[in-house]
Amino acid sequence: MPRALRALRRGITAVVLVGLVLAPSAVDDYTVALLARTLALGLVAVSVALLTGVAGLPTLGQTAPYAAGAYASVVVGGQLSDVGLVHLGVAAAAGAALAAATVPLVVSARGVVVLMITLAVGELVVTIVGRWRSVTGGTDGLAGIPPVRPLWGLPVLATDRARYLYALVVVAVLVGVVLLVLRTRVGLLLRAGRDDEARLRASGHRVALHVAGVHVAAGAVAGAAGSLLVVAQQYVSPADFGFDTSALLLLAVVIGGTWSVGGALIGAAIVIASRDWLFGVLPGQAPLVLGLAFVATVYLLPGAGHRPPAVRGRLLPPALTRRPVPDRPSPTGVRA
Repeated sequence: MPRALRALRRGITAVVLVGLVLAPSAVDDYTVALLARTLALGLVAVSVALLTGVAGLPTLGQTAPYAAGAYASVVVGGQLSDVGLVHLGVAAAAGAALAAATVPLVVSARGVVVLMITLAVGELVVTIVGRWRSVTGGTDGLAGIPPVRPLWGLPVLATDRARYLYALVVVAVLVGVVLLVLRTRVGLLLRAGRDDEARLRASGHRVALHVAGVHVAAGAVAGAAGSLLVVAQQYVSPADFGFDTSALLLLAVVIGGTWSVGGALIGAAIVIASRDWLFGVLPGQAPLVLGLAFVATVYLLPGAGHRPPAVRGRLLPPALTRRPVPDRPSPTGVRA
């Protein structure tokens, strides 16, 4: 990457961060609370981008570890500790544990089967959450969740502005960690498996282990996002983790660029802002409009129709995605 372009990207990132820090002083409390929830959902979108774009494993099931992290955070807050750092650790562990339990189902699958399996896992978790009333409150959800304190000895997050800044710091740290890891050998191996899994396996690498690792790591990121959701809205219900949320996450990743972690955050912000605006302008029609936007995005964004044919989880069979090989002259001069 040219040095000037790298400097420009860093400058834009710095401006965006400063704007996010100053945002609470320029908007009302409702918008601040909405921004905090957007950050939580954006972090889940980062986990989707990590699987779909970096590892080449498309998913509709990241709402499952998202829900696991949220409810684990509620249980910890009610019985063990009110420290946000503890909540984050437990929520990430819950999300990672759920992702690890589904590794045998997901890692060996391909194509549409991957999407169906992850969607089924997400819907199964939502069903369990809706029926486990003693822990989750059932479909009514859990309200009046007490605020947390970021660290031991600090005051509780009693205002929308405090909760937003807490979510912003956590998201910035976790996204930074993800980006640093992707710049190491781990990121190179994941991208190599995405682009040509057979060649990577032939070179002696344990591709299944790489995919299992990134699947569990993405589950941990989504679980941490669940903890942020609880902090941001102090209420949680199965409706926060339904299929519509999964579809919005995938749309956000497609808009932001499936290979871009930062783009996933931007896509999530665009999708949530559009959804809330459409709910006011077109009552009852927002899901339809967002669905049409998803289809349009897939076909109109640059490169949307030219994905590498070797991507793990490809939606088309190899015979339909393989590019035709031009005729090559044989040693005798006759074309094969």
